[in-house]
Amino acid sequence: MNAATHDPQLRLNRVTPSYCRVVLDNPPLNLMGPEFVTQLREIVTALEDDDRVKVVVFESAVDGFFLNHSDFLANFEDLTSIPQGPTGLEAWPDILVRLTRAPFVSIALIRGRATGNGSELALACDMSFASRERAILSQWEVGVGLVAGGGPMARLPRVMGRGRALEVLLSSDDVRGADAEFLGYVNRALPDAELDNFVDALATRIASFDKWAIANTKRLVNEASLPPDVEIRAGWDACMTSVKRPAAQESIKALLEQGLQEPGDSENRLGAFVGQLALKREH
Repeated sequence: MNAATHDPQLRLNRVTPSYCRVVLDNPPLNLMGPEFVTQLREIVTALEDDDRVKVVVFESAVDGFFLNHSDFLANFEDLTSIPQGPTGLEAWPDILVRLTRAPFVSIALIRGRATGNGSELALACDMSFASRERAILSQWEVGVGLVAGGGPMARLPRVMGRGRALEVLLSSDDVRGADAEFLGYVNRALPDAELDNFVDALATRIASFDKWAIANTKRLVNEASLPPDVEIRAGWDACMTSVKRPAAQESIKALLEQGLQEPGDSENRLGAFVGQLALKREH
């Protein structure tokens, strides 16, 4: 990463040559802005180019947040002007699609809030494990007049079925760790005290296996289960259109006035605030 011009918002830690951990570290709320996307793309490229890597765990160093929603105070054009990636998709969906296709295994360790972009990253990972007590997942976009841009409309129905996917997307509500496991949103929700050891043991075990066998098994599972890129592109295009809608702009402005993007109740109970905002609009 080009740390000479930008503070690092992510760190790539190598546990062993075959086992890496990507630490998401953009306090206080782990918001996703253009610089975060650029830095994550550099890390994914480095991992793709390292033939030794077999397993990558994504985790957070920010208490209460895995990866949060987009930074709505950032310059929108700084995001849309990032060049398309090797898949031909725009920068954020390109990163997620490359992650799903990478010859290494990706694991999301979710402690805290995975809202919007954080949920999309977890869905793009090959496996996800959540803290039963502390994980919160959500796709909150519909509640503020937006359409999600990182592929959850394409991925969620494939992992939990159409009805449950629509429940998650259209309710725009917070989903706690235990409920996320029940819905199929994550692989498992574990007691918080057991989460780190479980993920580390699983990652270490997989990293001990033959990479050719890992990569080809993942490739064949991908062929049977991944959405085509056209579905991911359609979601991104709808997201970009939705961001410019007056209804979405007004909703985001109202939430910012209530403390969105500041530490406190609005971020901690985002699902409740989104629901209250919608009720106020109706009345």
